[in-house]
Amino acid sequence: MPATSPRLWTVEEVQALQEQDPHHRYEVVDGELLVSPSPRRSHQRAVTHLLRVLSEYAELSGLGEALTSPSDVFYGEQTSVQPDVFVIPLVNGRPATDEMVMRPMLVVEVLSPSTARYDRLTKRRFYQRMKFEYWIVDLDSELIERWTPEAERPEICADRLVWQPEVAVEPLVLDVPAYMRKALGVAGGREPSSRS
Repeated sequence: MPATSPRLWTVEEVQALQEQDPHHRYEVVDGELLVSPSPRRSHQRAVTHLLRVLSEYAELSGLGEALTSPSDVFYGEQTSVQPDVFVIPLVNGRPATDEMVMRPMLVVEVLSPSTARYDRLTKRRFYQRMKFEYWIVDLDSELIERWTPEAERPEICADRLVWQPEVAVEPLVLDVPAYMRKALGVAGGREPSSRS
């Protein structure tokens, strides 16, 4: 489990910890410190393949850009998260500069044994409160939980996931079994589809 502390942490304090120890991921949600070790290869493959699919979709649709951690998303003095993958909109047709604070339209976390509790509870509550769409990639169960801001329960996507952002004409259709085969390194997987 990620380490936690009962005291409230600030973003500034967490950034100092990250500089001292680059081998762990340090995040803070509403003052709660979340510390995670380096991820497994399957986690990184899941992030890489999803980043590829979302980047292609965001670029082709003119929606925005897909990014990955380590990249801080700040919200006040006591919240800084590093989502595994997130999509942010373009600004006047161009990628946002580093100085711009952007609201993600999609946030994705890939579960790891050390992060599952925080991804499913602490971060999910925060992302829903912030009105972000949130996907939890569960490699063990080979499915994706899709949480919308108002949902009390997730949509369980085991066959396909359809994402239709308001500003996009065509939806993204993700073949979940094919994506899972790639993420888990199983032979015979084909590239997840970004078209219906």
